[in-house]
Amino acid sequence: MVGVSATSPSSLFRCSRAGVLALLALAALFAGHTDAVWAQTTPRLLAFPDRPKPIVPQARPASDKAPMLLQATEINYDYVNKRVSAVGSVQIYHTGSTVEADRVIYDETTKRLHAEGNVRLTDAQGQITYGEIMNLSDDFRDGFVDSLRVETPEQTRIAAARADRSSGEFTVFQSGVYTACEACKDNPKKPPLWQIKAARMIHDSGEKMIYFENAQLEFFGQPMAYFPYFSIPDPTVKRKSGFLIPLASYDSKYGVGIQVPYYWAIAPDYDLTLTPRIMSKQGLLAKGEWRQRLESGYYSIALSGIYQLDKDYFLNTFKDPNYPSYRDFRGSVETRGRFAISDKWNWGWDGLLPTDPLYYSDYHLTSYQRSSTEILSTFTEGVSQLFLTGQGNRSYFEARSIYYYGFSVADVQNQIPIIHPVVDYFHTFDKPILGGEAGFRMNMTSLSRTNAAFDPVTTLINPATGQSVCAPSTADPRFKNSANCLLRGIPGNYSRFSLEADWRRTVTDPLGQQWTPFAMLRGDAAALSIDNQPGVSNYLAPGERTEFRAMPTVGLEYRYPFINVQSWGTQTITPIAQVIVRPDETSIGKFPNEDSQSLIFDDSNLFKVNKFSGWDRIEGGGRANVGLQYTAQFNRAGFFNAMFGQSYQLFGTNSFAIADGTNVTNTGLGTGLDTNASDYVARLSYQPDRTYTFSTRYRFDHNTFALNRFEVEARAAYDRVSVAVMYGQYAPQPQLGFLDWRQGILATASIKLGANWVATTALNYDVDAAKFVSTQFGLGYIDDCFIIAMNYITGYSYTQALTTPPVLDHRIMLTIALRTVGSTGASQGLSSAGLW
Repeated sequence: MVGVSATSPSSLFRCSRAGVLALLALAALFAGHTDAVWAQTTPRLLAFPDRPKPIVPQARPASDKAPMLLQATEINYDYVNKRVSAVGSVQIYHTGSTVEADRVIYDETTKRLHAEGNVRLTDAQGQITYGEIMNLSDDFRDGFVDSLRVETPEQTRIAAARADRSSGEFTVFQSGVYTACEACKDNPKKPPLWQIKAARMIHDSGEKMIYFENAQLEFFGQPMAYFPYFSIPDPTVKRKSGFLIPLASYDSKYGVGIQVPYYWAIAPDYDLTLTPRIMSKQGLLAKGEWRQRLESGYYSIALSGIYQLDKDYFLNTFKDPNYPSYRDFRGSVETRGRFAISDKWNWGWDGLLPTDPLYYSDYHLTSYQRSSTEILSTFTEGVSQLFLTGQGNRSYFEARSIYYYGFSVADVQNQIPIIHPVVDYFHTFDKPILGGEAGFRMNMTSLSRTNAAFDPVTTLINPATGQSVCAPSTADPRFKNSANCLLRGIPGNYSRFSLEADWRRTVTDPLGQQWTPFAMLRGDAAALSIDNQPGVSNYLAPGERTEFRAMPTVGLEYRYPFINVQSWGTQTITPIAQVIVRPDETSIGKFPNEDSQSLIFDDSNLFKVNKFSGWDRIEGGGRANVGLQYTAQFNRAGFFNAMFGQSYQLFGTNSFAIADGTNVTNTGLGTGLDTNASDYVARLSYQPDRTYTFSTRYRFDHNTFALNRFEVEARAAYDRVSVAVMYGQYAPQPQLGFLDWRQGILATASIKLGANWVATTALNYDVDAAKFVSTQFGLGYIDDCFIIAMNYITGYSYTQALTTPPVLDHRIMLTIALRTVGSTGASQGLSSAGLW
């Protein structure tokens, strides 16, 4: 117990004990019943129990304000002036808020709380305010603070010489400073990386906005920009209507451009962003985006358009009245949607409709399919699609209807197919069948194309038209020679349904040999309606027809790993042999080849049963694939892996030696599989540790052992540096239009220059042409409150006619972001003539 004494009715009533908690009920004081409270408590506060409890006065209902709890080393009461003083490690708790100070004085008359010395106010939301002096109302809603510092749960900080709070919502900071950066640990008085200083800062907690008057933005204590007035949402706001930070850009096509986005948070589930861009040459480009989130997903719609003030720029520059950019109005409509039907099924769409293929690239516009970093590269293709996907534990379904939009003048829109739908489904049975794993997969594809798509395999050009000899014109007699070009896409309609079932089982005998028998059965049915356009009959018979084919397959794969354990590690030698028995591929040249035109023979598909990449072609005839694999696992030096193999046509027709009809796509020719004994393929890879990886891939001629394909790749990932370099060398493939050797280098690198700095680069170098196809150099800084990044990118874009070479585009882009304030950037296109 602690004794209490009183010297006189008008003297101080003192109750003290070092380190003892004194909990007093002050809530009634703040509710307007202070006289009653002190009248009741004065004669009764003769002692405090060891575990004090708040005293709830009987003079007010229990439904009034919550009690205020006070903890201090010493508490004094002045009867004359009606003041309560708490001294020493004072803590006051009220409605989720806490005040901590060296000394607190409460005045019953004014109902004000005066705190001094190391004052700390923590509100119910976790925001912390520091100050030397605080004067607050009894409910902490109003008051002022001298020499204050504020820390929010969002890790933002405010400092001011004085702050006044009124109406429980408005806080005015005099000579305020705002930042989202942490103070320097070694020198807290050092200015942060960035801060905003303002003569006055007004925080409206009801509107959740911070207003700055006569403000300047400082970096490292040095002023960089001045704003007479601006505002930002307070850090607690996730969505708030208002203007976003402007963005500046420049390009010779449109001049200087300034765009000022306005974001309108209409409701919690939908919003609208309006982005007008004013350009010195072309005028106003307006853009708007609507977004809405629903219970099962979201969708968005974006519109943009411009009436070009100087469309003649494109005519004067490219000398072509049919140039896509030479028009009065240009614009686009874009939409995206993603929705969940259940935890296994999803559906959605992407929609894109521009007025012309060069609209996005001319004005460096972002889209749902093209991010802000990708606007510096060539936008080659847009996609409109409607899709449905479903995924089970051992199955997957996907259906898509697709419309491709070519964004290069090299694209002819009516030669690009429309995919009515393409449907894929695969399923693997849960339970073994005949001791092995069984499953099936299905593909259904339906497409249409207005005009035939031809591709030259020679460099012959018709001087009269400026086009290749493949151009569908009977005026050029050389067009009758189909060896000069390929038919990449048929005109008309093509629908195919394919179903394939497969089974395999692996058995390991007592000697460690692995035997894997397998069986497959596939059937295809197709309906064709081929238009009789000029030149098409040289490749496929025009007209309507149906086609059927079936391919049963059985085979056996054999592996026998020999393992040798040494003191330095383990090595394994595994001979592999695979024998496949099946009939010849049927209907070659009768099924159009739309999805199997790409084929690269290397170690990765040596043991694939069907080496074609798609469904339109299927490998036939008996085949044997053999190889030898060696792996060494070193105790302290990583592992090494090597593979060497070859494929043999045992009997029947070699599918890779037969073109798809009369040179339809020539898939398989020149790949190293088009002879009875294929080219040799090999792989060497070595990884000494987690830092380095080296790998090489080879294809050698089966007769002369000449190198037909070679790739070498090296990767390194240090603590701060990561590098990847790949060199490729490829022999001519005249049947596919590659008449000369090709060599190229791809390289990427990034280095962490410090705790926050990173530099990146990416290069694509054409060795034969002795020039860079594309380059990218970037330098960026990122920390808890600030991001700055600069990128310089070059790349070729096909923005002129096909008879002219592609244009080398140069662009510089700068992005700056201040956490909680916003981000902005600037981009500028540079003339290649002015750089090189």
